[in-house]
Order: sequence, then structure tokens, then C-alpha cells
Amino acid sequence: MASKRPKKRVEPKFDTPDGKQPARRKKPTGAKRKGSASRSGAKRRKSRSGLSRFLRGTFYWSLVASIWVGIAVTGIVIYYGAQMPASTTWAIPDRPPNVKMVAVDGRQIANRGLTGGEAIGLHNMSPYIPQAVIAIEDRRFYSHFGVDPIGLARAMFTNLINQRWLQGGSTLTQQLAKNLFLKPDRTLERKVQEVLLALWLEHKYSKDDILQLYLNRVYYGSGSYGVEAASRRYFKKSARDVGLSEAALLAGLLKAPSRLSPARDAKAAEERAQVVLGAMREEGMIGDQEMTTAMSRGTTKAASYWTGSENYVADRIMADLPELVGEIRDDLIVDTTVDLTLQRLAENSIRKLIAENGKEMGVRQGALVSIDSTGAVRAMVGGVDYAASQFDRATEGHRQPGSTFKPFVYLAALEAGLRPDSVRNDAPVRFGKWKPSNYGGKYYGRVTLSKALSKSLNSVAAQLAMEVGPKTVIETARRMGIESKMQANASIALGTSEVTPLELTAAYVPFANGGYRPQVHFIRRITTTGGKVLYENTHDSAPRVVKPRIVGMMNAMMQRTVDGGTARKAAFGYPAAGKTGTSQNFRDAWFVGYTANLTTGVWFGNDDGTPTKKVTGGSLPALAWKEFMTAAHEGVAVAALPGTHGLTTVARTPDARPAKRPKRALNPDRGQWAGASNGNDSDIRTGSTDRPVPPGDVGGPLQRDKGASLLDLLLGR
Repeated sequence: MASKRPKKRVEPKFDTPDGKQPARRKKPTGAKRKGSASRSGAKRRKSRSGLSRFLRGTFYWSLVASIWVGIAVTGIVIYYGAQMPASTTWAIPDRPPNVKMVAVDGRQIANRGLTGGEAIGLHNMSPYIPQAVIAIEDRRFYSHFGVDPIGLARAMFTNLINQRWLQGGSTLTQQLAKNLFLKPDRTLERKVQEVLLALWLEHKYSKDDILQLYLNRVYYGSGSYGVEAASRRYFKKSARDVGLSEAALLAGLLKAPSRLSPARDAKAAEERAQVVLGAMREEGMIGDQEMTTAMSRGTTKAASYWTGSENYVADRIMADLPELVGEIRDDLIVDTTVDLTLQRLAENSIRKLIAENGKEMGVRQGALVSIDSTGAVRAMVGGVDYAASQFDRATEGHRQPGSTFKPFVYLAALEAGLRPDSVRNDAPVRFGKWKPSNYGGKYYGRVTLSKALSKSLNSVAAQLAMEVGPKTVIETARRMGIESKMQANASIALGTSEVTPLELTAAYVPFANGGYRPQVHFIRRITTTGGKVLYENTHDSAPRVVKPRIVGMMNAMMQRTVDGGTARKAAFGYPAAGKTGTSQNFRDAWFVGYTANLTTGVWFGNDDGTPTKKVTGGSLPALAWKEFMTAAHEGVAVAALPGTHGLTTVARTPDARPAKRPKRALNPDRGQWAGASNGNDSDIRTGSTDRPVPPGDVGGPLQRDKGASLLDLLLGR
């Protein structure tokens, strides 16, 4: 059987209805070119379509991302904002209280407090200050709403391009919010809270209010908070009087106050100030000529600390304030007793003598205290340079007074019944193992007490101290105003117990005012800035501590010290008295002297107690005293010391009234010299007109230490 051959399989075709593939038609050449162009156009259309789809996709996903970022930011703001107190409780924190101290003529002495300066109104300060700050810190301050998106974007771009942190982008409002409410932490939480607080400040306060708050609160370096404190710190003038170059320097400090302070780096401060001037010129705030002139000014240099001896006074006043007004809660104005002119005279006198003689004579420090007859401190210098040392030698430096302590020994002797013409033998003496000797080893034999005091004879002073008893000498010194601890031994006569210049000078005041011991004070009045009086010194109740007759004797003797004794270099043609003093090995040199108007004490020495090169009380201290007192008494009517006319003791009856004499403007309360009594038994002028002070029962018969052996006296038992 023949096999059948398989049939060939025919695959179906879908190109045509009958399954046959149509023949290809040849296109003409022109048609071929036309088709090629069509394909190119299709490609372009496809490309544009892809770009469009890409842009639409980018926009879409950017929008989605923005929404999610917005949601995230909103969530963060809500989260950190919820941790803040309710906005209804937000309030500007009180500015730390400032204490402004003014001299008797109204000139400012110093500011004290955490800010170091008073708040000053925007329209009261130099207009250059706000202009300079806006130009360098926030050019769109008056147009933004507390946050400046443009400034923030610019700062981010600048930092990105330079690949380091150059600009912060914070507005003045944000900086104020940070200073007022927040800690300087660089965290997301703080930044969010800063923005919220900035928006609140912009809603609550005007632009000028915000700028004023900022300028009065921001830190300017070197312990200065606020533009007024900084201006006085660096330029020694008020912010009201600041010029263009100075305003530019202040504004430049805001970038890095501690690093750019002219007290630390004057050159860096000046370079930054020139950048500020350039910014002000770009903003049209100043012209080319103004900028050139300001840039040509020399570099501003400032001491590393406050300068000026008046700062010793300011420190003392701050120490006294809590006792007078309690805790300081508000801004205060303290009217002091200090005469700024006298203060400058005192400072210049001490500095000049140290500069001219310090190296040659081995002395590096000095102090001066001047007190009027009411007890008001008119000038006080606690050292050569406050910027170099803030230790107040006038009130805190305890030093041996040497022979300036002898007047209390002689006072005790006169009250015990002796007289200036009483005679003692000036010769070598011995008390146990102690053998006092005169300066230079010279002895005068039989001398009056008056001559012995004017020549500062140690032998006679020691004899008198042993006659009346060391304890009696100490009691007399305490009655006059010495408060430091004293040793009741024989050497007390030569001033071996340490005292401060302030208390020693104060203890001489009764000699100058007729026998009264007023309260020594630096403060006349304390008021709030609103005028409420919190404290006022009325100079009441100055007790009599020396009888007028004894005052006259003491003044007659101590006037001889100035007229021809150890203090003759201090004589300046005005009735004056006093006593020089030099401690052991020339470690301390003193002169404390007085007229009927002022009592002034001067000390020279070294802080470490090293001996000077034989500086005595009759040399530098007497010269400084003379220079100061000569200037202080210019134009003052000549007045005799209480109880004396020349060297003659004036007899007075108990009911006599003190004669009036011409006065010069120096009394802190009435603009006049405080009048001193002429020695009357019944009254003394203490700053108020004809206010008598009842006499006290002082003095009396000779007081000896009963039952004490010589050994007890020598050992101070």
C-alpha cells in the first residue's frame, strides 16, 4: 500500500483578509525625504512630551514633598511651642537694676549693676547708633515681620558657597528674643522658640520699641550690657554724645563682643568698625565724605578694666547700699558726697608723685582720703590705677600709722591734766626689753609737749603713753574714730597697731571741726528714677568727743608741725595742722593734716610691705597733701582752726556761739563748705544752719591702768 505524503502546513497570515502578504510599494525619492522629516518631528514631539511629563512629575512630587515638609515643620512648631508657657503669660523680663552715682555737681561718677549702665531712650541716644546697628545687623528691620526669609536665604547661600558659617540670618527681633528669653543653645528647639517669640514681639511692640529694647539689653563686651554702659566703658562719654566712628565701633562689636572689644583687640575692633561704615554707605545712611572722615579717626583703645579713682568710691558705695535700702530691685540714683573736681585733683597728685619718684624711692602705691567737717568724704583714691588693681587701700588696706597715731597719745595726756607747755625729758628710755629711739638717734633733753609733738620725738610719746596707760590711749583713739583692733602695749605710742587711711583720717576730723565726731559717709541721698526718696543723710547727732579747750591745745601743737616741724613741706599759706608718720623700716609714709574745712590723709608704700628707700611722712605724703589742699582751697576764705589764733589757745565761755565766716561752695547738701565750730562748748555746725549738738562729758582726771604690772602693759594684757 502506497504511503501517503503529509500535506504541507499552511500558517495563517493576519496581514490581509486572504492571508496573503501585500507587495511592498516603492516610494518615490521625494516621498522618502518627506517620511524622514515626519519621523524627526515625531521624535521632537516625543522629546517635548517626555520633558513635559518630567516637569509635571517634578512639580507634583515637589508639591507633595513641600506639603509633607510643611506638615513636619508645623508638627515641630506645635510640639516645641506646646512646651512653652501660654502666650498670655509672656512678658518682657525686668531689666536688671542699675545704680547710677552722681557727684555733688550732678556729674556722673559711675554705674554699677549687672548691666553697668542705665537704659536710654532711642531718640535720646546718638542717631548714628541705631543706623549703624541696622546697617550691619538687619538692613530690612523696618520691613520684615520678625523673621526675614530673604535674609535667611542669603545667609544660607553665602555659607554654602564659602563652605563655612559666615552669616546667621537672624533678625534683630530674633536676637532680642534670644537675649530676653532663651539660653544660647544651638538646638532646633531654641531656634523654633526664638522664631515664635520674635513673631510675638513684632505683634506686641512697635519697631522702635524693639530696637530700643535691643540696644539697651545686648552685650557689647568687657562686662558692658547696653549701649550706654558700652559708650562710657570705651569712650568715657554718654551714648547721647557718640560720634559716627564710635557708633560704628559699637555696632561692630555685636558680631563677637568679647573678641572684638577694644579693651582686648583695638585693631580688630577698628577693622570691624570700617566694615560697618561701608555698610552704612551702601544703605545711603552716610555720604562718602562722612565715611572717609570717620575711617581716618585713630584706633580706639580702652583699658582692660574701668579706669579712674572714682571707681574706688563706687565700689564702697555698692558695699554700703544693702544696709541702707536692702535688696536693690529698681534703678537707683545715688547722690554722693564726692566732689569730682577734688577727686581728679587727688588722683593726679598721687599718680604724678609715683610717676616722678616711684622708681627712685622704691614706692609703688599711694592712697588719699579727704573728709569735710560734717563727715562727708569729698575725695578718695584707693590706689594709683584702678584698672591695674581694684584693691581699695583707702578702706581695706591696714597699715601701721607710725607717728600719725601720736596725737591720740597727746590728747589722752592733755585730758589727763597736762598742757602743751608741760615739760618732759627727751632722752633714751627703756620699758622692759623695748627701747624706743628718736629718728636719727638725736635727743633734745627737756622739751615741752608742743615741741615734742612737732618734732615727733618717740621717747616723749612713749613716756606719755606709759603715764596715762596704753588702755587709756586706745580708749581715746576709739572715741575719736579708730575702729581697727589695737594692742594695749607700750609701743602703741609709735603706731604699731594697723589702721586704714579712711579711719585714721576720720579720727582727725574732730580736731578740725571743734571736737565733734560726725558719721563718716559717702552717700547723701538715694532715690528711684521716679524721684522717690529711699534714704537721706541729715547729719544729725554728731556727738562731742573732745572739749573745746583741749581741741584748742591740740590744734596749737599740731599747727607747729606744719609751720616748722616735720610737715613743713605741707605748708601752703592757710592755717593748717597735722602729723607725719613713718612706720618701721620705712614701709609706710603718712601725713594726715587739716584746715577748718577739710581733713586729708595721705599714705605711700608698697602692697607687699617691702621697705621704701627712706620715704618719710614729711616727703611724698606732705607734698601730695599740699598739692591737693592748695587746689581745694583756691578761692576759699581764710579761717583759723577751731580754738586757735596762730598758736594761742582761745578762751571761750560755755554759752558762746560760733562766729560765722565766709564759705565756699563745697557742702554736698547746700553747695557750700561745711562750717566747722570755732571751739564752742555747746554747739557745732554739722551741715544744717545753726543746729546745736549737745556737749558730751569727755576727758576727766588722769586714767591709769590700776593693778597692771609693767610686764602686763608691755605684753598688752
